[in-house]
Formats: sequence, C-alpha cells, structure tokens
Amino acid sequence: MTAVTQFSSLSAIASVACLALSSCGTSTPGSDYLSGIGGPIQQQTSGGPYHKPPAIPDDISYWDGDGVVGAPLIKIVRNQQKAFFYKGGVLVGVSRISSGDEDHGTPPGRYKITEKIKNHGSSLYGVFKDSSGRTIDDDVDIRLKKVPPGAVFVKAPMPNFMRFNGAVGMHTGYLPGYAASHGCVRMPHHMSEKFFENVSVGTPVIVE
Repeated sequence: MTAVTQFSSLSAIASVACLALSSCGTSTPGSDYLSGIGGPIQQQTSGGPYHKPPAIPDDISYWDGDGVVGAPLIKIVRNQQKAFFYKGGVLVGVSRISSGDEDHGTPPGRYKITEKIKNHGSSLYGVFKDSSGRTIDDDVDIRLKKVPPGAVFVKAPMPNFMRFNGAVGMHTGYLPGYAASHGCVRMPHHMSEKFFENVSVGTPVIVE
C-alpha cells in the first residue's frame, strides 16, 4: 500500500468515526431537552435560531392555512405526538410535537392562549456558563442547582412561546421523536412560526 493510499484510507475511517460520534452526541434526556443552548447558534429553517433540526425526518408537519378565515382552535394529541390547527372547523395545519415526558407530563384539558411571547426564555431551565462562555452544565433546573462561583445561568430559549396552562405553552424546541419535554409542547421552528402568527389571546387549546 502506498503512503497516499494509506493516508486516504485513514482519512475515510476518521470521517466515519466523526459522523458516528456526532450522531450520538445528544442521546441523553438532558442534552435533548436543552440541545442548541450550549453550542454554536444554528440557522436551519426546521430548527430555528437556537435548536438543531428534528432527530428524525419530519414528513408529518404542514401548513395550508394562509388565506383561510375562521376562528382558530388547536388540538394537541399526545399519543400521536401531533398538534392540529383548525380555522372555522377546517383542518389547516399539522405539526409534529414533543410533549411532556413521564416525569413532567403535559396535562390534558381544555385551555385558552393566555400570552404570546416572540422571544421567550425559561425561568426554570437552562445551562451554566463560565466567564469565557464555555458551558459547564447543560441540564440545569435553577430550583435545584445553585449558580457556581464565576458562572452565569443562561435561560433555555423558547421562541414563539404560546402560553395556555400556567407555565406550560407551545414553542420552538428540539424534537427527538418522542415525548421528552418538561411539560411544554415543542414544535419545529417553521411550524411554531405559523401557529404563533395565527393564534391570539383567547384561542382555544384542547389537550388530549
């Protein structure tokens, strides 16, 4: 084997190894929940400004409600991990979601949108960063952990936040392919944009 051929083979092996490692980098529940906060800002359309794209291909989500008139209503079906948007009783959009996990379930019931915040940040969850901006803890519940000396607490970003039940709301977030949130309903960024644009305070939200 020539030196050039040997180098090419080693490069190929290294590339495969890097891909394998990167695909496993967010396998833990904590990293899934806060994915994107500790690393560089992502710009993919499906993930939005802070969250990486969904872990699985999204062939479910769509929006066909532009120009459609009628009173809005959202139905969140947890056992399907989908949110349905209606206008005047007509289904105009479907979004893949990630609702609350086993320890932080999204409560069923009938609610209404009580607040819309375009650029919301969690008051409870986030990460700790040191003075140089390096993430030193990527799974923080500020009620349970104290900020280390010299560190700062960075709130988990929740763009297009639509509050409907106390601290629970819909917003852009990472979708690992299963219910994994702390109670909120995460959506792909492009779908949270459409939902946010088409709801108002008082819009009914049904969680099943």
